[in-house]
Amino acid sequence: MDYLESAEERMQKTLDNLNDEFVTIRAGRANPGVLNRVTVDYYGVPTPIQQMANVSVPEARILLIQPWDRSTIKNIERAIQASDIGINPNNDGSVIRLVFPELTEERRKDLTKDVRKKGEAAKVAVRNIRRDTVDSIKKAQKAGEITEDDQKADEEKIQKLTDKFVEKVDKAVEAKTKEIMTV
Repeated sequence: MDYLESAEERMQKTLDNLNDEFVTIRAGRANPGVLNRVTVDYYGVPTPIQQMANVSVPEARILLIQPWDRSTIKNIERAIQASDIGINPNNDGSVIRLVFPELTEERRKDLTKDVRKKGEAAKVAVRNIRRDTVDSIKKAQKAGEITEDDQKADEEKIQKLTDKFVEKVDKAVEAKTKEIMTV
């Protein structure tokens, strides 16, 4: 029975990872999550921006970064420019502003394709977890650890679990697509 718990845990991690990836996809609105993967060289240590500065959203399309140590502002600016978020930072000496441009229709469609690809990859990962778990169940049955009836019951449970997580992935993809396409 611990295969099912292990499988559910792994499937949840897959879903959490997908949601983390979705946070970094910008949908035309300012979202501090786009900076989650940006790290700054701070005295030789790669440090997340959120640990070095206050990140706020004063307006719908502006992200404001106020470093606690003003001497790091150039490093933060360089890290943002080197990242893949595609926005040029405006530095006025004490704060950095990131102005998110309106997304074009074409860019929105590209982003939704990317979202669907990530969703499909997450569903494949969930199905791979199901396959591995079913293999473990079959091995346990062959080894005589569980009965054939238990094997069938466990396989049905893992299938239901898989269906539940595939549905959650679909809902996450649908929500993110809707967010991107909303003008």
